[in-house]
Amino acid sequence: MGMDFNFLMNDVVKTARDEITKAGYTELKTAEEVNEALAQKGTTLVMVNSVCGCAGGIARPAAAYAMHHDKRPDQFVTVFAGQDKEATARAREYFEGYPPSSPSFALLKDGKILKMVERHEIEGHHPMSVVEKLQSYFDEYCEEV
Repeated sequence: MGMDFNFLMNDVVKTARDEITKAGYTELKTAEEVNEALAQKGTTLVMVNSVCGCAGGIARPAAAYAMHHDKRPDQFVTVFAGQDKEATARAREYFEGYPPSSPSFALLKDGKILKMVERHEIEGHHPMSVVEKLQSYFDEYCEEV
């Protein structure tokens, strides 16, 4: 039983990783990678991925769709809560004033948190409402591409 569960979980994790990288997000798996990405000048959207149902049904589809907008962040990155623990912990240090939440989205500029879309704004909501919220933040803080 134990091995089957691990195999299943690995499959779920792989699917969750693939879905977000195919959408165009760069995976950050270490604290160093997080520091490097968030040290970049400009705007960055960090998607905190997770294996929960609302990540798969709402957050990841919203993450993929939100990119198709006139104004958007300079970079799209992702950390995986519960999987890449060191990277996730480091990313959360940048999300000052917000409790840990996954899935979630953080919009940063020059490494400083601007806006956060937390789990309670994702779970039980329609993916399009998450997309609209993200894109309204892009309109407010990002340059036209």
